[in-house]
Amino acid sequence: MASMVLYNVGFLCLLMLVHKGGAYEFVVGGQKGWSVPSDPNYNPYNPWAERSRFQIGDSLVFNYQSGQDSVLQVKSEDYANCNTNSPIVKYSDGHTVVKFNQSGAHYFISGKRENCLKNEKITVIVLADRSGRSNTTTTSPPPSPSSPSPSPTGQQTQSPPPSASTPTPSPASDHTPSHNAASPLFLSFAGSVAALVASATLSLNL
Repeated sequence: MASMVLYNVGFLCLLMLVHKGGAYEFVVGGQKGWSVPSDPNYNPYNPWAERSRFQIGDSLVFNYQSGQDSVLQVKSEDYANCNTNSPIVKYSDGHTVVKFNQSGAHYFISGKRENCLKNEKITVIVLADRSGRSNTTTTSPPPSPSSPSPSPTGQQTQSPPPSASTPTPSPASDHTPSHNAASPLFLSFAGSVAALVASATLSLNL
């Protein structure tokens, strides 16, 4: 009996660890899939994308009928104008899985311009990877001004005080990287081991 309890608890702990470090797949449109919205004057995809949290390593899944529709990854200006003539990538297999390898804005539209004009399009903002590392770089502070030449009297003029303003960080990510990316996983593992020992002790007492 005790060995069965230990086995079950250990299996659950393993599942928790795998889930914590894994990436996610987001299905666009849910059961309806990638299609023209029922109300062509309203885009339901963007509010859904704003509520979701996309990070590097996650994937976007588009389900649609191959031959009847497609997915284009495009630039921002082509997204705004529903320009289907110069996509970055075109997908038409009916089950498109797009994995995010970099942070920033990603734009997708239907391969049929009339569908895009009816709001079959989506903007996705990818923040950073789940380990806390970000592909974005922060702005470096400007170099300090050179010291002024000495005055004719031989006394050196004072340098102007440093500016109180600090450079603004890059807006591409609001995710603050952790000092140790492995620490959340270690804490989760430690908690799992503690739960395992407690369950084993309880089973032996029973």
